[in-house]
Amino acid sequence: MKKIIERITSRSEKDTEKFAFDLAQRLPLGSMLTLQGDLGAGKTVFARGFARGLGITEPVSSPTYTIVQEYSLPGQGRLYHLDLYRISSAESALAFGVDEFFDDSNAFKLVEWAERAENLIPENAIRVSIRHLGENEREIIAEN
Repeated sequence: MKKIIERITSRSEKDTEKFAFDLAQRLPLGSMLTLQGDLGAGKTVFARGFARGLGITEPVSSPTYTIVQEYSLPGQGRLYHLDLYRISSAESALAFGVDEFFDDSNAFKLVEWAERAENLIPENAIRVSIRHLGENEREIIAEN
């Protein structure tokens, strides 16, 4: 059974970024988070806040066309931001080499559209769902 870690109502991009910033500061290196939500729900906004929480200052963009964006953490480690939207199956994900990113214990992993390779996602991954409530409101639930 999944346990809700936290649930908030975000009323702005700033709220979403702050939630992700705070969450990033509480998680150990090696953590994986899946980001679920419709197009435009705020997954990249969440990723930007998460990166800031890890001390990353460079621009954070959606990896939709590149599949993965890599960012160096201050000190040691990395953040991998993966977008599996263009991946059709777990087999395709493996052919691309996502397992190398997923298995890196010295990196945080943010995975958008993880359901495309669900059987590759570890049990202990934190699942973050972002749902539209209104034009500027989102419900964000983090659970594992």
